[in-house]
Amino acid sequence: MSDNAADDVRGRVREAIRRSGLSQRQFAAGLGIDPGKLSKSLTGTRRFTARELAGIADETGVTVNWLLNGHDDAETVSAAPRDSSAVRPPPASLADHPKAAREHNRKLQIVEAAWTLIAERGYHAVRVAQVAQACGTSTATVHYHFPTLNDLLVEALRHSVKQAFDRQVAELHTIGDPYERLLRLIELQLPGSDRLRLEWSIWLQVWTAAALDPGMRGLHADSYRRWHETISRTLREGKESGVFGDVDVEEMTGHLTALIDGMGIQVMTGVPGRSVDHMRDTLRAVVDREVRRD
Repeated sequence: MSDNAADDVRGRVREAIRRSGLSQRQFAAGLGIDPGKLSKSLTGTRRFTARELAGIADETGVTVNWLLNGHDDAETVSAAPRDSSAVRPPPASLADHPKAAREHNRKLQIVEAAWTLIAERGYHAVRVAQVAQACGTSTATVHYHFPTLNDLLVEALRHSVKQAFDRQVAELHTIGDPYERLLRLIELQLPGSDRLRLEWSIWLQVWTAAALDPGMRGLHADSYRRWHETISRTLREGKESGVFGDVDVEEMTGHLTALIDGMGIQVMTGVPGRSVDHMRDTLRAVVDREVRRD
């Protein structure tokens, strides 16, 4: 990243913090980093890490794509969600209206609390009162933002989509080699951390809901389309640059997404002999054998 680009990123991070209505110290606490580190990053004596950029996006409601490129839908290494409601950055005027900023932050807290509870306990086991308790607000406030529990499930999926998009852009935008980027993209989907296992839990529940409720299928299809396009974009770039062989991009994308989904389900459900390491090794072997040019 050039010095000018880094300056632009710092400026947009400052703007995101300003819109949040929080002090730098409060913001650093929410981000889980030392205030001194945040200050150094904002003054240019250290760079924001990929994880910090994703955390800033999560804390403020902006996207990493906006932080890096100035636009939510800028062309980047990961396909952006088409569903505009999946990406709703706060308006620039938010910081000038403290009450509106607090409401925005409260909504983000409700979504995060609902996302975590649904992932940990299952959609049908979660009650609105539990969501309210988890984020220190009232059930009336939760209902104000999300009238039904199904609205919270829909928002949980959108939250997962945004997190994946932010994580991929933050981690992949500096990787120029399509092969290394594809391997890293796969790594980012492995249910190897507590956070990623929660994300997989949301997807498992959404798959079930989409199978039973036609009303969920459009949202699911758009979310899955984003994941499909992200892989196909990397495969196409690798094919055109000669890093990958003469693969059928669409067919291989379908093959890889099916493998990732199927193996992820096996890991999540505890199938004997199926682990994150086994999943990683199997997927890498497929890429080396069927995608990478000899």
